[in-house]
Amino acid sequence: MRLVTTIDPMTPASDQPIASKTIASYLDALNSKSPTPGGGAVAGTTGATAAAIAGMVIHYTLGKKKYAEHESDNAARLAQLTAAQSEFLSLADADAAGYGKLNKLWSLPETDPKRQAGWDEAVAGAIAPPAAMLALSATLMQTVHDLTTTTNRQLRSDLVVAAITFKAAAHSAACNIRINIPLLPEADRPATEASMTNALDAIDTLHNSIVGTCG
Repeated sequence: MRLVTTIDPMTPASDQPIASKTIASYLDALNSKSPTPGGGAVAGTTGATAAAIAGMVIHYTLGKKKYAEHESDNAARLAQLTAAQSEFLSLADADAAGYGKLNKLWSLPETDPKRQAGWDEAVAGAIAPPAAMLALSATLMQTVHDLTTTTNRQLRSDLVVAAITFKAAAHSAACNIRINIPLLPEADRPATEASMTNALDAIDTLHNSIVGTCG
C-alpha cells in the first residue's frame, strides 16, 4: 500500500483480484502510474511465492522411505503452506482495499466530519493486512526452519530461497506498516512499532539459521 496525498488521486489499475491475474498483467499493472497494486501487493505475492517453493520441497519428499517418519508432519506443513499461498494473495487485495478507504478520507479536509469519524478505523484497516502478512511470514519462516531436518536434502537450496523470500515479504509488509504508524493515535504507536520490530527480529534470526544450515 502507498500512502499518497490529495495531489495523487487513487486510480487503481483494476479491481480484479491478484490471484486471477496473469503474471504479465500483474507486472504491467505494478509498473504503471497507479497506487495499486503497490508495495502491499509485492509483499503479498512475495509471500505467496515463498509458500509455493517451500511446498515444492515437500512434494519432492512425500512418499520417500528415507523420510517416512516425517510423512505426517510434512503433509500437515504442505497443507499449511498451500493455504498460506492463497491467504497472502487475499491479503494483497485487502491491502489495496484498505488503501482505498484511507485515501478517500485523506483527500478530505482534516476538519471534515466524515474524515474525523472514519479516520482511526481507516488507518487501522490500512495497517491490518500488512500486519497479517508479517505475522504469517513469521509463522511460515518457522515452518521452513522445521523443514530443514525433515525434507529431501537435495532441495536444501530451495529452502534457502523460501527463507530469503519470506524475509523479503516480511520486510516489505513492515514498510507498509511503518509508513502508517504516524497516522495512528499517539498512544497506539509504541506497541505497533514494538510488535513489528519483534516479529522482524525473530524472522531475521530464523532466516540466518536456515541459510547457515542449508546455504
